[in-house]
Amino acid sequence: MQHSHKKLTFLALAQAVLEESKIPLNAGQIWEEAQAKGLDKELGSIGKTPRRTLEARLYTDIKSEDSPFIFASKKPTTLWLKSRESELDKPHIEEQILESEKVSMQKSKFKERDLHPLLVKYLSENEHFRLYCKTIRHETSKKSQSGQDKWNYPDIVGIHFAFSDDYESETLELLDAIGYSNYKLCSFELKIALNFSNLKESYFQAVSNSSWANEGYLVVFEEIDDEILTELRRLNTSFGIGVIQLTSDIVSSKILLSSQSRDIDSETLNMLVSKNPNFRDFVDSVVKDIDIRDEKRIVKDSYDEILNDKELEKYLKDKK
Repeated sequence: MQHSHKKLTFLALAQAVLEESKIPLNAGQIWEEAQAKGLDKELGSIGKTPRRTLEARLYTDIKSEDSPFIFASKKPTTLWLKSRESELDKPHIEEQILESEKVSMQKSKFKERDLHPLLVKYLSENEHFRLYCKTIRHETSKKSQSGQDKWNYPDIVGIHFAFSDDYESETLELLDAIGYSNYKLCSFELKIALNFSNLKESYFQAVSNSSWANEGYLVVFEEIDDEILTELRRLNTSFGIGVIQLTSDIVSSKILLSSQSRDIDSETLNMLVSKNPNFRDFVDSVVKDIDIRDEKRIVKDSYDEILNDKELEKYLKDKK
């Protein structure tokens, strides 16, 4: 006799995951575990943003008195089952949770640098930027104190040229005559994921290694949790670093928080040029291209390659 297979709801999926979990999890981790167990295939309808849907359903349900879920911790917000509340080890719970977040991030199948071609294409096509970019390899810098260079150098730097597509030639001549420049230098620190275990370090790394540029951004590939985004908004108000949500679909990538514009810090710029050959080459290329002042004659080989749509699609498949 055949039995009809009942489809799971998002709440039943979360309950199934937490019944087997050793520690409380946030909505993102519950979704990752559900995928690993194949439970996502048993959902009736998944939608475009299943993690967001799961989070919304959980946070709505937990307000109800008969909800099977409880909050186990705040910052990060994690969930647990009411039926297992006695198992929570309160003194060590946040330590365990932060450790699990670190482990979760180490499971990524690809490296941060694998995301560079994706970010470079986005920055070249996005109307706010239209940048020519270059990857800065920290390891090529002159030897300095261990770990210092990751706070000095961003992952990617970019230049927007103010050429004929922005202004008429007469306007450019006037801007030159009065010493006004509309070229824009940008700095990007790239992370696969953000959670409370790496948030502050990642943000202040971006603050530190973008001090030379007109605009500085922290770029994150995996979906940013609402709580993390709230904290990023607070930090943005104080320190001005923008935030970009990068996705494998360029069209869906977006600026979540704008960077505050500022003047270039010439002393820091000089230090970076003197210590890192990638950075020196980038600045050298920019100066030559500005002198030529012709968008059609930009020496594109001096910057990171911008993949066309087919090349990017193949690249993303290769990198899984």
